[in-house]
Amino acid sequence: MSLNKKQLEQCASSKWDFSDLKALFLNCTLKRSPEVSHTEGLIDIAKAIMEKNGVSVNVLRPVDHDIAYGVYPDMREQGWAKDEWIDIYPMVKEADILVLTTPIWLGERSSICTKVVERLYSSSGDLNDAGQYAYYGRVGGCLITGNEDGAKHCAMNILYSLQHLGYVIPPQADAAWLGEAGPGPSYLDEGSGGPQNEFTNRNTTFMSWNLMHMARMIKDAGGIPAHGNQRSEWDAGCRSDFPNPEYR
Repeated sequence: MSLNKKQLEQCASSKWDFSDLKALFLNCTLKRSPEVSHTEGLIDIAKAIMEKNGVSVNVLRPVDHDIAYGVYPDMREQGWAKDEWIDIYPMVKEADILVLTTPIWLGERSSICTKVVERLYSSSGDLNDAGQYAYYGRVGGCLITGNEDGAKHCAMNILYSLQHLGYVIPPQADAAWLGEAGPGPSYLDEGSGGPQNEFTNRNTTFMSWNLMHMARMIKDAGGIPAHGNQRSEWDAGCRSDFPNPEYR
């Protein structure tokens, strides 16, 4: 995906080093590779911006993988014969930036996106070296495409889910493209105007830069400060300045 003049100028004038950052885009399309995904067309813009700035980017379609339903880290232990989420989760852990992307169906995120959120949730009890929840210190965003209303609804749902798991959500961490209501051209179809849409390009650009900036800030700070948010300390009885009623 080629970037427009404004996007190229911003990349060329950047004074920040993002070369140690990793980003993972989970494209929750219902289409298996190599079928054309309109959602991936929008991903390509954010991906190009990040790669121009040295970020290592991976794009993965969960639908290409045999992912079990459930909220346990390895669903094979729950009776499923196969669960390829265990191969995807290490990529999630390595990523400083996670972007969930989805088409809209009946005003909602795709069923694949819901499954991904559930599987992210399955490891939400993992802890990092500081005793915080494992997703602390990472940032999240989302991209939405569709031919019907629901972009903001999907973004609210996805971004809430990510922050609840421990991701930091920077300002304007979502972008979307919507075609006309009803049957009509999708994002990459000829005549859709999607790749040229000023509003979508602006918001996708803002999202990409805000994700990189926030990831840079958090990484440089050594993560989220570990005080008052350590599950390991809470379980051990440390209440981080929270009054203990037993000793009043």
